[in-house]
Amino acid sequence: MKQLPLLATALFALAACDTESEAPTSAPYLINEAAYKDSVATLSSDEFGGRGPATPGEDKTVEFIAKAFAEAGLRPANNGSYEQQVPLVSIEALGAPMLSVAGGNEPLALAYRADQVIWTRREQESVAVSDAELVFVGYGINAPERNWNDYEGVDMAGKIAVILVNDPGFATGDAKLFNGKAMTYYGRWDYKFDEAARQGAIGAILVHETAPAAYGWVTVDSSWTGAKFGLVREDKGASLSAFESWITTESADKLFAAASLDRRALEAAALKPGFKAVPMNLTASTEFSNKVDHVTSRNVAGVVEGSEKPDEYFVYMAHWDHLGTDPSIDGDGIYNGALDNATGTAGLIELARSFAGAREKPKRSVLFLAVTAEEQGLLGSAYYAAHPLVPLAKTVAGLNMDGINNFGRTKDVTVTGYGNSELDGLLAKVAEKQGRVIVPDAHPEHGGFYRSDHFSLSKFGVPMIYPGSGTDHVERGKAYVAAVEEAFLRDHYHAASDELTEDWVFDGAIEDLTLYYDFGRSITDTGIWPAWNEGTEFKAAREASLKGAGQD
Repeated sequence: MKQLPLLATALFALAACDTESEAPTSAPYLINEAAYKDSVATLSSDEFGGRGPATPGEDKTVEFIAKAFAEAGLRPANNGSYEQQVPLVSIEALGAPMLSVAGGNEPLALAYRADQVIWTRREQESVAVSDAELVFVGYGINAPERNWNDYEGVDMAGKIAVILVNDPGFATGDAKLFNGKAMTYYGRWDYKFDEAARQGAIGAILVHETAPAAYGWVTVDSSWTGAKFGLVREDKGASLSAFESWITTESADKLFAAASLDRRALEAAALKPGFKAVPMNLTASTEFSNKVDHVTSRNVAGVVEGSEKPDEYFVYMAHWDHLGTDPSIDGDGIYNGALDNATGTAGLIELARSFAGAREKPKRSVLFLAVTAEEQGLLGSAYYAAHPLVPLAKTVAGLNMDGINNFGRTKDVTVTGYGNSELDGLLAKVAEKQGRVIVPDAHPEHGGFYRSDHFSLSKFGVPMIYPGSGTDHVERGKAYVAAVEEAFLRDHYHAASDELTEDWVFDGAIEDLTLYYDFGRSITDTGIWPAWNEGTEFKAAREASLKGAGQD
């Protein structure tokens, strides 16, 4: 029932915006199901090799998107080019590095991929850590505004942090603790590794559990092995920990048992403010070589010019990349990434064609942005946010697509990050015309708002919305959708089996893309500037951005 006041608030705020928001949209709908399906099939084909950055698959993908933009009539967004170069460093741990633990009841030798995955973000040819002390730091969070510091009173220099995934709100469900079941940024793995480095830790070990991580070990294994990409750092990663790692739940049990520590009791203690880090009286060692390469990947961007306010922009975005090909796998090692995210990329192309071919051009300009290296940590969108092709202060709002409906029409539309901005109310009004309603993400504990590319622009203040497939199938109901999504997460997410199959249904995707088109027109054809709601972490950045650009 809590979603109703949020929706009412958003609608009220929207109604208070520029009265031009009532202007009707205009378009012959050019979104073509056959063309959309063909794009998904092409992008997720074996020929594209899993669309790994800096591979022949990238060349094919970038060429495919740029050609589609050119044929639709979009203006190249980067000084006559559809491409924006994104400099990356690729670091691959070679062989099968072990993580050895000593000092306890018995030594532990944690095997690569079976028990742990380990890597470094430092640009160096080898890593060697010997007999570094392990310290259990609970959730590894330092949040002054919440009066929470898991590192208080402990000197982590030269030590290894052992960290729980997610944040205390997830485990307790207490809405007053962090954000309850909804993951905060403090629950994200990237925050935890970065914070451990800020604390001086030489290494960081994150304990995997499926529910709080929101994915199984197969996802960890596929996502954190092989070449890992990062943005080029001026210090070449010297400020980061020497190594970072995930370990399985079973390995964590062995680790705490070797230390004669009650893991569950310590996890319970870590849920409470004032938790004190616990030395484990164990040491860990690892040594491995790296293959370090500097590569250049590419974002792809095109613009449909606005007829009245061409210097103001609405942005549609989707990541084109996936995990590439793993040659070490015996059998199918191509991570085709059909749902994730050939669908979003194909949708981006269809929306570009729709805007470019509309009978009446949008009054504001529309930027279509396909970004690279999302699967490596939102790198392409982070680079764009730091080096935008159009001013962020002139980017009115945007919509991100990451996994479009492949199971049929729904009565509702999911919004990940529901309640963050006035965009919710605007989407609700447009969805109502389709006889649909918007609903919050059913699993805010998965931290979805922080896991896709809209987050990169949000951090700079641009109001972004991240809609997704609904929860209530028009014929088969909610249980059917829940089962479909559970099966995908369990069996296909970041797995080689994420492929286009004959049982895919496309009418839901077309309905959603039509909705996204109307939503964009409701902003491009009006004078509204949607705002973040009070209490969101992005509101101050937006206000500062607009003030710096001389806008009220």
